[in-house]
Amino acid sequence: MSISATSGVAGRYASALFELADNARSLDQVAQDLATLRKLVDESPDLARLLASPVIGREPKTRALLAVLDAAGISGLTRNFVGTVAANGRARDLVAMATAFLAELARRRGETAATVTSAVPLSPEQLQQLGETLRSVLGGAKVSIDARVEPDILGGLVVKVGSRLFDSSIRSKLQRLQLAMKGVA
Repeated sequence: MSISATSGVAGRYASALFELADNARSLDQVAQDLATLRKLVDESPDLARLLASPVIGREPKTRALLAVLDAAGISGLTRNFVGTVAANGRARDLVAMATAFLAELARRRGETAATVTSAVPLSPEQLQQLGETLRSVLGGAKVSIDARVEPDILGGLVVKVGSRLFDSSIRSKLQRLQLAMKGVA
């Protein structure tokens, strides 16, 4: 299954970037740049609003995005790609494009992609231990972890591997408890 088959517009853009990066032998650099971009968006509500805003025009949005990339040290193919995407009015899809690209790279490398959401950032040791645990649960397959921080889950982890979801977040436990208590009343 290719990326374009999985996620519409984001998949088509990610597929084009993947082909360009593969031809330029810069898959690892582009993957690192895209992971940095996603982290920047995750950590900055202002940047997320900029990407999503239909009020801000293409040109100012493109200039602002390129300034953010320059400050983050992202250049070359990734910078050109983001500039083109923004100029085409697709900046709101950048995170989905990055996710599709990274998932396809993991798939081609024989890795299983896992999205791990926690209330606070996980340490490198915790990520390594989680990777080993997931590897054993998944029958020894290499695991590529996409760590995200979402304070709303309060605590615990939400792990998504393919179509499987493991939710041990405190938010979910409280919701289940609330439902159970409604049944008692």
